[in-house]
Amino acid sequence: MSDAARPPRHVLILGGTTEARRLAATLAAEPALRVTSSLAGRVAAPRLPDGEVRIGGFGGPDGLARWLREHAVDALIDATHPFAGTISFNAAEAAATAHVPLLALRRPGWVPGPDDTWHQVASLEEAAAVLPTLGSRIFLTTGRMGLAHFSHLTDLWFLVRSVDAPEPPHPPRMEVLLDRGPFTLEGERELLRTHRIDVLVTKDSGAAATAPKLAAAREAGIPVVVVRRPPTPEGIPEAATPADAANWLRLLFNEAAAH
Repeated sequence: MSDAARPPRHVLILGGTTEARRLAATLAAEPALRVTSSLAGRVAAPRLPDGEVRIGGFGGPDGLARWLREHAVDALIDATHPFAGTISFNAAEAAATAHVPLLALRRPGWVPGPDDTWHQVASLEEAAAVLPTLGSRIFLTTGRMGLAHFSHLTDLWFLVRSVDAPEPPHPPRMEVLLDRGPFTLEGERELLRTHRIDVLVTKDSGAAATAPKLAAAREAGIPVVVVRRPPTPEGIPEAATPADAANWLRLLFNEAAAH
């Protein structure tokens, strides 16, 4: 079959991250590619990527493997959030079952500088445990999921920033700020001053869009509780940027065309 007659290569991108949308935009501009992005559906009004879009889960690794086969997927890109957790392991298992090449697009994590005061913890539970020793006015930027871990801290005041409004259980003394990045350094400085924040809590999600809060905390001498990333499947090739992921796909499909 000639290249002109070959159907477009089908790429499935898992995730609605900034990197996932950028990769989808790059690939959707390629006429030889068909791009489908799969979003979890946890955000009420997600920013939709270019190309085809599906929303919702697959029903575990078996369901994802079945979807890969039924929709003739040629390559799978795991571009989910670093804290999505389970889906990365499901993707690895499904890709192996369906014999579909898999790449993980993982943004680099944040690294503390010499002027940072970081307290790195393994979970939200550990973050909640250390807060009473660090301050009383907490800027919580871990999203609306998981607020139950902080609901027993009745003596602390929380500013919670999330895209969608959180549901109980959550801390009793709480103000909600509905907002979506990217955020500016000046905006984060003002937020810390206005709300008299003395502790910042964040997940190590990486990315530049939400990094200004770390710089603002550093300037203000505010301690930061950083939740470390969960483990990821071993043996999966990784790309740090959408451009790297696109190059991986080109090499993959060029090699396939040569055989």
